[in-house]
This record gives sequence, structure tokens and C-alpha cells, in this order.
Amino acid sequence: MIRALLFLLAWIPLITAGGLHAAEPRQLPSEQDKARTISIFHHPIVMLQAKFGLTTPEERVLRIRRTLRSLSEEDIRQPIIITPVTRYNQQGRLFTINGKMLMLLAESDLDEGDDLTLDQAAQRVLARMDEQRTSLKDQYSSAYLATAVVKTLAGTVVLGLLFYGAFKSWKKVKQYFEARISRKKGLIPAKWREFLGAVESYLYGLLMIFLGIAAFYVWLSWIFRLFPWTRVWGESLGDWSINVVQKIALSIVSALPGLLIVMIIFLITAFILKLLKILLTRVESRRMMVPGLHPETVGATRKLISVMVWLFALSAAYPFLPGANSVAFKGISVFFGLMLTLGSAGVMNHAMSGLVLTYSRALRKGDVIRIGDNEGLVNEVGMLATKILTRENYIVTVPNAVVVSGKITNLSAQNPGSGVNLTTSVTIGYDTPWRQVHAMLELAAKRTQGIDPSTPPLVRQLNLMDWYIAYELQVKLRVGESLAGVKSELHSHIQDVFNEFNVQIMSPNFVNQPEGAVMVPRDNWFAAPAVQPEKPS
Repeated sequence: MIRALLFLLAWIPLITAGGLHAAEPRQLPSEQDKARTISIFHHPIVMLQAKFGLTTPEERVLRIRRTLRSLSEEDIRQPIIITPVTRYNQQGRLFTINGKMLMLLAESDLDEGDDLTLDQAAQRVLARMDEQRTSLKDQYSSAYLATAVVKTLAGTVVLGLLFYGAFKSWKKVKQYFEARISRKKGLIPAKWREFLGAVESYLYGLLMIFLGIAAFYVWLSWIFRLFPWTRVWGESLGDWSINVVQKIALSIVSALPGLLIVMIIFLITAFILKLLKILLTRVESRRMMVPGLHPETVGATRKLISVMVWLFALSAAYPFLPGANSVAFKGISVFFGLMLTLGSAGVMNHAMSGLVLTYSRALRKGDVIRIGDNEGLVNEVGMLATKILTRENYIVTVPNAVVVSGKITNLSAQNPGSGVNLTTSVTIGYDTPWRQVHAMLELAAKRTQGIDPSTPPLVRQLNLMDWYIAYELQVKLRVGESLAGVKSELHSHIQDVFNEFNVQIMSPNFVNQPEGAVMVPRDNWFAAPAVQPEKPS
């Protein structure tokens, strides 16, 4: 049983270079050096360099490994003896144990850079082999194994108590912070708690999980080191954790200068944006005039400048970020570049159209506009689309590319801060005096609520058609009045006024020539409610 375990684990050559007290094994071994090095229990013993006949140093190492695996427990309990010999015309030291030859250390195995004599090198090799032999002999004793079992049970109990204590402490911390939240106390504002919750207890729980994983790792490595069959695994775990910690520490230290430069770049960027915000705020409030920059376009300009400055800062800081040259960073860059390439064609079209709308000042929020069949109040001018509140109280979303490609009629651009102009039209036959039609339309406008009385209504004769005349009435609305509501009321008053004066709102069409001429006699030119102007005396 013991010989089988020795065969599998105890004498398996695990090549490392750390913690050496002699110069024979290399501190940084190459693959060839590893093949020439004898190791016991993860500890390098000696590196062989001599070639005897056709036997290479690598073949000598393999023979010594086979000899070590064949040793019994009784052999291991015997001391190792060094005998001076002369082999292959050179001095050597023969290592034997219980009458069995282990290995031969020859003068040609020594390295001139070690500055060791053959006897000094042999004594160092003997010390390392005795250290591993004594350790192995002690661990295979019944008393040692019983002690190791007791230590394992005690360590397991301690680990379980640590896990239990961590869980109970997390429950206490959770209850404590939940009580503070219920009393609306704590460093985090209460309105953030809806999204964050008891974030302190979550962080404490995460810390306990990390500490539990670390404790389990230490416990497992310690348990493996107690038993001879798993000692190599325990040492491997310990070496691996040390290497990981060293690499992490070195990575953090090496990344600090780059992170400092990144922080300086971002601080300078934030300072520049702060100055630009002060400047643009003064322009927006009309306390400063900058050629080519209008108060209406300050919002979009601020966003564009912020994006451009941050992109420039990110480009400047990217080479100094930890892992910027790694494959992961490159893969993420390619992924986002591919997404931007595939999805940016239509988006960029609408975004650039939005910039055209903003900087051309064709419309802005609060304007009353007409785009195609849509008429209403501009509710939002976004980066990708424009939203219009129609008279039906619907929100119509029009892509910016469509807005730019079509005709935009802004009904309130010439009257900023005041009411918009409202126009409506009627067609009346030639037998009705035009002066009477003008007067009736003006009277209907005066009766309509929501029309600004300070601006007199304007009536135009737009077209002299074949059978009728096209009249247009233009009025100005009060500030804040609904275009659709006032228009509906105005149409009602136009119908009422025309009915009062017995004028039908109908466009005649003739199939045959009427018997009499369709005209207005001079005496009826100023039919009510039209008023004939006084002749100058």
C-alpha cells in the first residue's frame, strides 16, 4: 500500500525553482533544466549535467526516478550514506540507502558558477534528501496520521463556526440597516432606496462570501498538507495562490501611473466642460452674444460639444487604461464597432436631420406648425424624431428625416411669444357684393372669443373663379388659445352672420348661360352690414 502511494505521489518529480538554499537547481529553469532536475515532494534536489557514454542527463534522471519509486517504507526509515567513488575517470559521490544505490553525483554535474566543491555539493544534496525523507517518515507514522485526523476535524469545526458566524453577522447587519431605513436614516437619500434597497447589507454579504471562499481555500490547502498522499496538492494550492496574489499586486502597482494619467485627463475634461457650460449658459440667457450661436441652439450645441470632448478624452486616455492592449479590449472594440456600423445608417440620417432642424431654427418647442397633413403644437424636437400635439389631442411622431425632406409651415415663427395667425376661406357667388362679404367676415371675427381684438381681421380676395370668388379671412389668436377650438367657433359665427343677412354660403355652378347677368347693382354695393364710406367734401 505504502509503496503504491510512494509510486504515485511521494516521489513524483514536480519541478519548481522557488525557495532554494543551494545553487545547483536553476532559479529560472528552462524546459531542458526541468528535465534534468530531481525533485521530491515539489522540492528540487539537484540538477544533473554529466553525460556518461550514451547516457544523457535526462536518462539519468529517469533512472533515479524509477529507483526512488521502488523504495519501500523500510528503506525510507534508513539513513542515506555518501560514499566517495571514482567512475568514468572522474571523482564522484555515490548516494545509497539501505544498501540500494540512489544516484551518482559526479564532478561534471557541478556548475562552475556555483563555486562549490564536490563534497560541498554532495552535502547540500544530502541535506535536502534527508529533509524530505524525515518528513515522509514522520508523516507515515500512526501517531502522525492520528494527529492529522484530529487536526482535520478541528479545522473543519472551526471553518463551520466561521461560516455560521459570518451568516449570523450578516443577518444582524441586515436587520440593523433595515431598521435604519424604516426610520429614514442613513447616508443614502431615501428616494434612492427604492432602487438600491439595503445596499449596505448586500455589500457586507458579498464581503462575507469572499472571506468564506478565502477561508475555505486556506482550510483545503492546510488539510492537503497534513497527509502525505495530498501534500503535493496542498503545496500546489499555496504556490498558486501566492502567484495569483503577486500577479494581482504587480498588476495594480503597474497600473497606478496609467490610472493617474487617466484621472488627470478626465479632470481636465470636466474643467473644460464646466467653462463651456458657463459660457453657453450666458449665451442662452442672452447676456452674451457669440456670432453664429443662437439661444435656441445652445442646448444642442452643449450636447454636441460634450460628446466630442468626452470622445476626445476617451481616445487620449484609452492607451493608459489597464489591459487596453489585451485581446478582451480589442474584442469589445470590434464588437461595438460592428454594432455601430450595422445600426448607424438610419440612426445617423435622423440624427443629422435633427441637427439641421435645430441649427436652421425651422421650428422649436411650442411652435404651431403644419407638416403634410399634420398640424399642431410642437411638443418635442428630439435627436431622432419630432413630436406634434394635434387638435385631436394626439401625439404624432414624425422622423426628423421626413420633416427635413418635406415642407414645414411654421404658423408662429413671426410672432414669438404671442398668438398665431388663423386663416379660413369661403367661396361666394358674384351676385353677392364683395364689400358685404368683407363686412360679414369681419363681424364674425369680432364675435369670436379667443381672437385678439388689438389686431384687426384681414379679408383677402384670393381668386376670381369662373362662378364664384374665393375669400380668405385672417385673424390673430390670443396667447395660449387652441387653434382648433377658435377655428371651430369662428366657422359657427360665419354661418350665423351670413344667415342673418340672407347670404347663402354656396358656390354656384352654371350649366347654361343665365338669362340675366350675374352681377351686383350699384345700389347694393354696400349692402348691410357693409358701410359706405363718406365722400370727401
